[in-house]
Amino acid sequence: MDSFITEKIKQLKDSIITNRRDFHMYPEFGWTEFRTSAIAIAKMKKLGYKITMGKDAVSKSDMMGVPSELELKEHQERAISQGADKELVDSMEGITGFWADMVFSEHGPFVALRFDLDSNDGNECQDADTHRPAKEGFSSVNKGAMHACGHDGHVSIGLAVAEVIAGLKTKLNGRIRFIFQPAEEGLRGAAPMIAAGACDGVDYILGMHIGFQAGKSGDLICGAKGFLASTKWDVNFFGKSAHAGASPEEGENALLAAAVATINLHAISRHGGGTTRINVGKIIAGEGRNVIAPNALLQMETRGLTTELDAYMVEQSRRVIKASAEMYGCTYTIDVVGGTKSGESSQEIIDIVYETAKDIPFYKNIEKLKDFGAGEDFAHMMSYVQLNGGLGTYLQSGIDKTAGHHNNKFDFKEEDLLPPVELLSKAVVHLLKK
Repeated sequence: MDSFITEKIKQLKDSIITNRRDFHMYPEFGWTEFRTSAIAIAKMKKLGYKITMGKDAVSKSDMMGVPSELELKEHQERAISQGADKELVDSMEGITGFWADMVFSEHGPFVALRFDLDSNDGNECQDADTHRPAKEGFSSVNKGAMHACGHDGHVSIGLAVAEVIAGLKTKLNGRIRFIFQPAEEGLRGAAPMIAAGACDGVDYILGMHIGFQAGKSGDLICGAKGFLASTKWDVNFFGKSAHAGASPEEGENALLAAAVATINLHAISRHGGGTTRINVGKIIAGEGRNVIAPNALLQMETRGLTTELDAYMVEQSRRVIKASAEMYGCTYTIDVVGGTKSGESSQEIIDIVYETAKDIPFYKNIEKLKDFGAGEDFAHMMSYVQLNGGLGTYLQSGIDKTAGHHNNKFDFKEEDLLPPVELLSKAVVHLLKK
């Protein structure tokens, strides 16, 4: 089977790169991945996978930070104009996440692989002299969206692994599920997919990222610990407008409430039990220089080394926001727009990935486990599987990149996508072979 996998990946090289460039050119941020999803669904159907999509794949009531119905409709129309199948887009019910199953036998392990679909917010560099995608004609054509993290590569990897595994279906037992998750950026997509049953019954789950801590081509990190649990909030303060010169006493200043909250949120005591973080990333407030501000929006996040530590930061944040609003006679609302749990990879799966990678010449520098030190929506899926008796890991496969993740000049050597296809395929075979 190893020789089949190696030869198959050689045959898939051009399509892997072509798919990556196609997804890169048409990026779609969280909950709007209609084109990406439609293309991936069509390819998975063609390979013989059974698709679960729409409200069956994502619990609508658990979705956070979702654009308006009008915005979603506009993105659906754009996806169709950019080549997505209209019938498929219409059948999504406005929801982009899906999973694809293949059953090899009635009995045997249940393996799941997760791949994220979404792009970053922002505008990609269009300078052909300094940015290869611009020079070679596959930079983003969608204003305000860019693949600056590598999720375009992840979807391409997922589709390639799916094709390899489909070619081995007579030699495997159990079943496999490919989870294509929307809205990873902002940590919004895992929870509603879990609520819809994406991880129910899963024995082994693997997630991955190209680059990140695996800083260069040839690097591999087989597992991660120290995922930071996180909560994302939009806080709206509501005050009362008034003439700032003639009658300021009649106003209730929402801008000041938000400003005081920001300062004191950053003053929350850190916790002796482990790492905690907080950040107010954006404030929008007011109506004019001579008007007492009647409104303010504060966008913030908390993080903690454990789910409990994040809960501490959330509780303290709620207290600060309430006091700040009351100080200026304002009211407020808190909308939860994202979040995920902490987690740690299972040693048994780390060892399987490690032993598999040792036989792949590309991987020169292999680490078994590393402290992640940030949030990743996959941790929520992995923790769910582990709590229900399964095992999971999150691996990072090295790439030679031109700029850091989330930079508008992010790009990487596309040949570096082939080794993780081989690694994941061989790990799946190890878990499912007869």
